[in-house]
Amino acid sequence: MKKEQAPVEILNQGPDIFIPNISVDCIILGFHSCSLKVLLCKFKVCEKWMLPGGFVAKDEDPDESARRVLKDRTGLKNVYLKQFCFFGKKDRIDTGENADMLKRFNIQGDKGRWYTDRFISLGYYSLIKYDEARLFVNEEHEEARWFDIDDIPPLYADHKEIIDTATSTIRKQIGFIPMGYALLPEKFTMPELRCIYEAILGREIDRRNFQRKMLSIGYIQPLNETRRAGAYKSPNLYTFIKDKYEEAEKYGIQVMSNNF
Repeated sequence: MKKEQAPVEILNQGPDIFIPNISVDCIILGFHSCSLKVLLCKFKVCEKWMLPGGFVAKDEDPDESARRVLKDRTGLKNVYLKQFCFFGKKDRIDTGENADMLKRFNIQGDKGRWYTDRFISLGYYSLIKYDEARLFVNEEHEEARWFDIDDIPPLYADHKEIIDTATSTIRKQIGFIPMGYALLPEKFTMPELRCIYEAILGREIDRRNFQRKMLSIGYIQPLNETRRAGAYKSPNLYTFIKDKYEEAEKYGIQVMSNNF
């Protein structure tokens, strides 16, 4: 992990460089050990975890802000990133909790007052390759960690609602989203791909039907290779047909039905 700009510096200079009352929150999803992971961050002076996020600079578009957050936290760029909803309920943030956070950072007076205002947040979700991510935080003040999507700790403000809304959105649009292509390495097994869809759909999927359907859509190519797995049968490896996935993403083509 490398040293990032200290949170106290960001909070102190906020009104000078950021658009008032607008933030971005990023649900960064990765896949590891047959489990869908979500990246969370935490200030060491606070107990609750939160989504990686930030504020929209006066010289940025919101999408640029989200890409900046993603790159600052994982070192990655040019990955799958979508804005899916905005969150603006009048009570979505506990202003007292934010004020307490300012005290813990020893920020007093008008400098941090902007942080206790009501904020509207633009929600983004991103699908990344877990092994390519390098987690970056300011180690003096922060920590970052991957959590199983179904085993998330207590979260700041409405961040659990943001995650739930993101997974619900992905579930409804799963036929248009290149889930495995964005999350898996170049070579993968069919059980790994099935685990991703089971995690998003929240249920088990019939193994044989899933494999037959995935091969029938024409976006996945079997390889004449297996992965060594100890004393057990070595699973066959597959790869994605990159050109077809990129064409589907470019033109919004539905790669499969939503029914499994």
